Amino acid sequence: MPKALLDYLGYTIYFWINEGSPLEPVHVHVAKGKPIPNATKIWMTKEGVRLEHNNSKIPSRDLKELLAFISENKSTVIELWLNRFGEAKLKR
Repeated sequence: MPKALLDYLGYTIYFWINEGSPLEPVHVHVAKGKPIPNATKIWMTKEGVRLEHNNSKIPSRDLKELLAFISENKSTVIELWLNRFGEAKLKR
């Protein structure tokens, strides 16, 4: 079950309520419109953000803008993750 966080350029940025056991490092999923199970995945890192995969097939221009937007809002994403999951590890 997804938990929508933000909308940008018509894309939904979200967490899945069950993000694995053990809990994966902080990341978001991105899909056009409504959330889908195997959407584009973006990790939060100490340096910024990193694309894991683009399974949603987001066009490169939109993807570049989305990565910049998520990077600018990284602290908010981490705070929301921490509130939802109780811990927030970053991807190396």
